[in-house]
Parts: sequence; C-alpha cells; structure tokens
Amino acid sequence: MLTAAGDDEPDLLVGPDPPMESATPRVLTIISRVMEKLVARNEWLAKQTKGFGDSLEAFHGVRAPSISITKYLERIYKYTKCSPACFVVGYVYIDRLAHKHPGSLVVSTNVHRLLVTCVMIASKILDDVHYNNEFYARVGGVSNADLNKMELELLFLLDFRVTVSYRAFETYCFHLEKEILLNGDICSPQDNRPIQESLSLTFSLSSVYV
Repeated sequence: MLTAAGDDEPDLLVGPDPPMESATPRVLTIISRVMEKLVARNEWLAKQTKGFGDSLEAFHGVRAPSISITKYLERIYKYTKCSPACFVVGYVYIDRLAHKHPGSLVVSTNVHRLLVTCVMIASKILDDVHYNNEFYARVGGVSNADLNKMELELLFLLDFRVTVSYRAFETYCFHLEKEILLNGDICSPQDNRPIQESLSLTFSLSSVYV
C-alpha cells in the first residue's frame, strides 16, 4: 500500500489482468510526461525552500512510491476503465491547486495520491458509470479511509470547483499538446491526432457545465 510505512508500491488486484480493449490512450502518456517534469522542477524548488507547503500535507506519504507516474496512470486506466477525458480533467484539478495554493508543491511523495484522487473525482463528474471509492483505493494502493479523506480534502482545497467547461477542457488539451511539442517529445506514434480530437468520442459535453 502507498500509505504503509514498510511498503512503497500499490498492491495488485487479485486475479488475472483484465484484457485491454485498446492501446493506452496518448493523453495518458502526455500527462505522465508533463507531470514528471512538474515533479522534477518542484523537487528542486522544495530543496531551495526547505518545504513543500502545508495545503497538500494530507496527500504526502512516507516515501515516493517505486511505481512511475506513467505506470500508475496506465494502471488506473486499465482497472477502472474510466474515460480518457477524466485524466485531462484530473490534470485541470492539479493545475487549479497549483494556482490556488502556490506554496504547496506537487512532488514525488504526493503526486500519486493526488492523481488517483483527482481522476476518481473526475470520473464521478464525467462518466455515467464509475467505480466506488473502495475500488479506486485498491487500484491506487491506498486505504479506503485515506482515499475518502483525500477526496474531501481535495474538494475543500478546490472550493468544490470540480466542473470544467468545454472551452476550458479544449484549452487544457491544447496546452498539453503544446508542452509536448515544445519539449520535442514523441509519444504514441499509432495515434498522432491532437489530444482533443482523439478524445472527441469519449468526452461528453453533457457531462460538464459551460
């Protein structure tokens, strides 16, 4: 479990892995790389400022999990089958946190818990059918009690601003695309379509508020 003192990696679900219906969505790879760069920058800032801020303390673990951000997001997608758009909206939540609480840094010891909490909340907003907190906790390698606390903490940190307009969604898709282009990253050669276009079949306008 991510929260256990002697274990730094999430427990696997019992039983064989479910078959993947398709390849990992390109947006997961892009968000993973953007988050990895954000964490690397914030780790440096944390060393300079001797801290990471108090606002995100509820999400901090004893140590950074050994599972990478990329593998962690792939794991969430594989088991929960939430729509890829949930990961974009989850990224929106993290960006809103960064702007509202600039002194609190997303670093290696809190990024995994933030991601699973943000994606879970996004799935409740976007998807007609979604798993409950207990299932997300098992997938994310945290206790159900901890995930419940983190969900409530995140909602208050965001002032319950968990809806995302279609215009904002498009803006963030373009931002993510630009980040990858500026840094010369190449990912998912099987699907070179813009992020927003690749999500057009899974992102329902009726699921967000304009």
